[in-house]
Formats: sequence, C-alpha cells, structure tokens
Amino acid sequence: MNQPLRTTTPVLSASRRRRWKPSTAFAALAVAAIALAGCAASPSPTGVDSAAQEILAAHGLTGLEVGDVVERLDAMPVADRPADLLASVEPDALVLRDANGREGRLPLPRDAVYISVAPFRDQTHECHFHSLTTCIGELSDTEVRITLTAADGTVLVDETRRTHDNGFTGLWVPRGIEATLSVESAGFTGAVPISTTSPDDPTCITDLQLL
Repeated sequence: MNQPLRTTTPVLSASRRRRWKPSTAFAALAVAAIALAGCAASPSPTGVDSAAQEILAAHGLTGLEVGDVVERLDAMPVADRPADLLASVEPDALVLRDANGREGRLPLPRDAVYISVAPFRDQTHECHFHSLTTCIGELSDTEVRITLTAADGTVLVDETRRTHDNGFTGLWVPRGIEATLSVESAGFTGAVPISTTSPDDPTCITDLQLL
C-alpha cells in the first residue's frame, strides 16, 4: 500500500479517516432523522431514520458510522455492488434508496464533506452527486498523487494512493472552503476547482482530465 507523502494539516482524507474519530455528538447526529419530502416511511419515535437503518441492515452495514458506510461502498469491487441499493453522497447527507422504493438519509459530519474524484484520460461521464453503487470512472486501480490546496495556499492534502475498482478515490474535505484539486498519474496532470460552501456543491468530480 502506498503511504501518504505529506499532509500538512489533519484534513479528513479517506486514507487517514481512521485517525479521525467523530465526536460523541456526531455519533448521535449520524443517526438523527432528516425525512425526505414525500418519503413513505416516517421517522421512529426515537428520531432515528428507520428507512435508512433498515436499508443498512439489509446490506450488512448495521452499526457502522456514516463515514465508514460511505468509504466501504466506494471501495467495494464493482462486481460485488448490490443491484438493489442506490447510495448517493450529497454535501449534507448520505441518501439511500432500495428496490422497494424506500428512501432514507444519514447526515454527514458537520465539519466535513466527502468528495470522490475520478481522474480520466479519454472517457468520463457527467455527475453531480456521487453514486457509491453505480458510478464508474476510467482509471481503475491506478496510482495517483492527490493534492488539495485551499484558496489561501494552504496544502490540505498531498499524498499518493490508488483509485478504487470503480475508478474513484475519495477525500474528506473541510466544509466552507474553496480549493484546487490536482491529480498526477504516470506523468500526466490535471486540476479542477472544488467548493464545499453550498448544499448543492458537487460531490462527484469527473471533469478532471489528465493531460
């Protein structure tokens, strides 16, 4: 496994997430109810989004924190992806949908957004909110160097890793920032701006071409 080259601040990159343990308050928040408009299932009396918990249980994900669910699904081999689960990452929540039409939401951390990037050379697809169970990028299992630089010049992430089987690699990025995401692989480079200032900001970066 490739080791991080340099991380100047304790930013929540996917490969370092195990060092970041959410507070007790976040652990409670991770199961708080945020009902979707028109959702058929109502929250339970305890405030837990019962639809989300039932969907997680059906896929062997019970008891995991929301960040662990996100990372596990993103890293899952494409051949093992469940055909009856859609899991989309929005800036504020992980949205789960199953084949029976149930929908549930699990809030993401208050201080971080999960952004997944699929650098490409020749082929890509349009995407806004990353789908952990359906999105596929061009460069599967490829070594890439990731650099994330804030608008003030602070280097938030600088590390080498491999993309997942789905061609993506994910970063936990602080909320409320504008930054530049740069990727280098096999002598090719590319960069795109990213933002975590709005609930409508994209979490799926598929326009970063390596030239």
